Formats: sequence, structure tokens, C-alpha cells
Amino acid sequence: MKPTQQLHDLGQSLWLDNITRDLLDSGTLRRYIDELSVTGLTSNPTIFDEAIGKGSIYDAAVKEKARSGSATQDIFIAIALEDLRRAADLFRPVFDATAGIDGWVSMEVSPLLADDTPGTVAAAKSIHTQAARPNLFVKIPGTPAGIPAIEEAIFLGIPVNVTLLFSCEQYLAAAQAYLRGIRRRVDAGLSPRVASVASLFISRWDRAIADKVPAELRNRLGVAIAQRCYCAYRDLLASPQWLGLAAAGARAQRLLWASTGVKDPQASECLYVEALAAPDTINTMPEKTLLAFAANGAMHGTLQANAAVAGQQLAQFTAAGIDIDRLAAQLQTDAAAAFVKSWTGLMQRIIEKSR
Repeated sequence: MKPTQQLHDLGQSLWLDNITRDLLDSGTLRRYIDELSVTGLTSNPTIFDEAIGKGSIYDAAVKEKARSGSATQDIFIAIALEDLRRAADLFRPVFDATAGIDGWVSMEVSPLLADDTPGTVAAAKSIHTQAARPNLFVKIPGTPAGIPAIEEAIFLGIPVNVTLLFSCEQYLAAAQAYLRGIRRRVDAGLSPRVASVASLFISRWDRAIADKVPAELRNRLGVAIAQRCYCAYRDLLASPQWLGLAAAGARAQRLLWASTGVKDPQASECLYVEALAAPDTINTMPEKTLLAFAANGAMHGTLQANAAVAGQQLAQFTAAGIDIDRLAAQLQTDAAAAFVKSWTGLMQRIIEKSR
């Protein structure tokens, strides 16, 4: 049995952190679904910047939409949704078979809105309407301004993938926003079944401290943070707050491991996939990581919801001089800035191709 199938059988969803028109046209995504147990995918501005900027596969679509007089951002959204609708249709059998738990794709609001709550809500509504697919998440960052936008989007019935989460505290803030949105729906007599996932970024932790900790602590902080969040996730699912909403028919916001491609060339490509095997979670991984795990990965048990162990591991980094809370805030700020840079570059590429 392939390692990807073993992970799927454990109860973890394998999603691809990539989308290109070539993946769709060549049948590669279809093959990943059939052969590697891939049941969803995610996208972000960096992925689309690379996909549209490299090569000419999108040139005709850009020129066609530019001739109609569409604004640059509207051209991008239209092109991205064309790809994501096709992907969503490929995953629709999974979505239907799991009653909406799995089989999702994701489209991000403009990173320029990271500090704009009303703008984020408006963009989420627009993307949700244009997508016209029940299995498309709108990605909203878990920034301070994003948290109230997440609550409002959930209340409006928009499925949300909360992105740019780095710490347990940031995850819990996003989880509480989801619960508040669902509670408002229940109180208003609306259906509580609005799906959501919370995406915790892993590898950027280890890259940030690579030269600041002893060798024995290298590539271990991301997993330690994940374990702490997994404990909080399991505790939340056992809490009276959640159980009351579940009794009303709500579905749990699933925890998703993001940024699981290894940044250290000396580390195993499968490091984070193997370390983060856990039931009722999702791992969205780059294509390179997916193929490496399918070829050479192995199961070494599952991530344990053990708060004491997580605390001991994190204490080692504190003792080594790492201010985890401060670093979490910085990582979120830096990641938001990186997406803005990719978005800006993407808009410029579309302008150039439009000409």
C-alpha cells in the first residue's frame, strides 16, 4: 500500500498546495486523485504568480479578458476561478461522498486587504458568488483585521479557509471566530453547516531560527508548534462550547497543516508529512513533497495530543533564546508581506501580458 493511501486511511486528508492549467490539461491532477489519494487543493498568490508568469499557457486567456476592458484584478480572479472550478469539479465526487467534509479547493482574497475587515468581507462575498461551486473555500488571513471578517463570512454562509496562522493563540482566535459565526447562525435560525478549515504554517518556523538554535533543535520547532495546536484542537472539539453547536448540526472546523515543504536541503523531504500524521486533520503539500512522500515516505505513528510533551519541547526553544510569541507575530506579518509582494508581481505580469 502506498504511503499516501496509508495516510488517507489514518483519517488525514492529503491536499495539493498547487494549481496550474497544465496540471488540469495534462490530466496530472486527475492522476494524483486516482493514484495518490489527493482529495483537495489549495492556492495562494505566489502559486498563481508563478503559474501565470512562467510560460505562455495563460497568455490567450489574459489577452481575451483584457480586450473586454476588464481591470487587472478582475482578469486574475476570472482566470483563477476558471482553473479552480475545474479542480472543484474533479473533487466533487469526494465532496459528495464525504457530505462536504473533504473535496475542497481554495481561493484567496487579495492580500492587500489583510488589514481591511469590510473590504475582506466584500471580497469574500464576491469570490463565493463568482465561483458558483459549493466546494470552494475563500481564504481569509487570520490577522487581527481578518478575525472579525472570518466571523462575518461564516455568518453569511461563506466557507472559509483561515490562512496565515502560525501559533496556537492565532489558531484559537480563528477557531473562536468560526464558532461565533456559527452561533450567530443558530441564533438566527439558519443552518449551522458552514465549512471551515484553519491553516497552520509549519516550515517557516524552522527556517526563521535555523541559525539561532543548537543543531539538535534544528527542524523541530514547527512540529512542536503543531503538536501544541493539535492539543488545543482536540480540547476544543471536546468542549461544551463546541458540543452544543455540534448537537445543533454544526461541523467542526478542521485543522490543516500548511507550508509542509522542507526548507532545509539537509532534511528529509518527507519530514513534516511523516511528523504530522494525525486523524481528522489535513496536510496540504507542494507537488514535490507529495511525490517524495508517495515514493519514499513511511508511517512512524501519529502526532499525539499530549500538552505536557508539547510544553516540554517548546521550553527547549525558550531556553535557547527563542521568543515564540514574538516570532509568531513576526512570521504572520512577514508572510502577509510576502503575499502582497507576490500579488503585486502577479498584477504586473498580467498588465504586461495584456499589452
